[in-house]
Amino acid sequence: MSPETRAAGSVRPGPSARPAGAGAGRPGPPPRTGGGTVRYAVVVAGLLLALATAATASLALGSVRIPPGQVLDALTGRAADPSPYRTIVLDVRLPRVLLGMVVGAGLAVVGAVLQALVRNRLADPFLLGISSGASAGAVLVLVAGGGAGLVGGVTTTLAMPAGAFAGALLSLVLVYGLARRGGTLTSTRLVLAGVAVSYILSALATLLLVVAGRPEQFQEAMYWSLGGLGSARWDTLVLPAAVLVVGVGALLTLARPLDLLLVGEEGATVLGLDTARFRAAVFVLASLVTAVMVAASGAVGFVGLMAPHAARLAVGAPHRRLLPVAALGGALALVLADLGARTVAAPQDIPVGILTALTGGPFFLWLMRRRPEGAPL
Repeated sequence: MSPETRAAGSVRPGPSARPAGAGAGRPGPPPRTGGGTVRYAVVVAGLLLALATAATASLALGSVRIPPGQVLDALTGRAADPSPYRTIVLDVRLPRVLLGMVVGAGLAVVGAVLQALVRNRLADPFLLGISSGASAGAVLVLVAGGGAGLVGGVTTTLAMPAGAFAGALLSLVLVYGLARRGGTLTSTRLVLAGVAVSYILSALATLLLVVAGRPEQFQEAMYWSLGGLGSARWDTLVLPAAVLVVGVGALLTLARPLDLLLVGEEGATVLGLDTARFRAAVFVLASLVTAVMVAASGAVGFVGLMAPHAARLAVGAPHRRLLPVAALGGALALVLADLGARTVAAPQDIPVGILTALTGGPFFLWLMRRRPEGAPL
């Protein structure tokens, strides 16, 4: 039964881009000052409006339907206190919606950056094994700590994000070590190594939960590992939101070097970029952002794949425009996915990672079919 159903008790509702990669890896033309600027403003405004609409719907809909007027009263402080509607909106749904925005934006930005770093249009935190590594690290901390970090939200301490960060870095090192052969690294081997490591670490995380011998915590931990926002509370928002602001701000300052990487490693080096050091630093930053998001929501897949591609189609490849639009698109995608997770089988919550996989899997296959014959992944 969902948290909002329990909060309601017995009270009844009253009346009422082009993909980046080897085949399309060149940076787009410089932003135009005329139509390009207007188009960008229209896209951003449209995404903000859609995000506000989705957030409002997510506050009103669920196992307990709340009239829009009651939602507005709760948000503006006009609702009676105590009130079941006020409790559901402010203490259950609003933190969940905000966490969905933060996690979706963080995963989307990391996905866009990874696609530039490896020049592979299929790259994202999930497919490269970073999310699975972060999940395995967080589960290891959870099992070692007796599950205390999961009660009331997995980010109530720094232990879970720290374990997730270590797991994400380890996964990244494994993927690159397995993909390199003879000093070279191809996008095909990178994706295949990422998928293999992702499966291995996901199985390891599940094994840790099974052998932990605490059946009373197993179901909750499994739900979290599949991706879900049900543990969202106000105190769990602080760390992900801070990491998102700092991480995205730092990556925005690196927009020009990211654009240079789209030209190719040799071209970027000629233009003065130390590609090896730059990649290493950005990989660590991307792993940190991914780890905190996974610690907050579990391994939510494919958001970092779909949102950057949609943003690239809308505003082009330059990262100064791409990253903010990808963040808004990722936030919108995860809020909508979470709304579906709460309403499809209400009053039960479906892990949101299941819904993102159901949409992301076909999207991945669509990208594969669009790949030119003989081109690298």
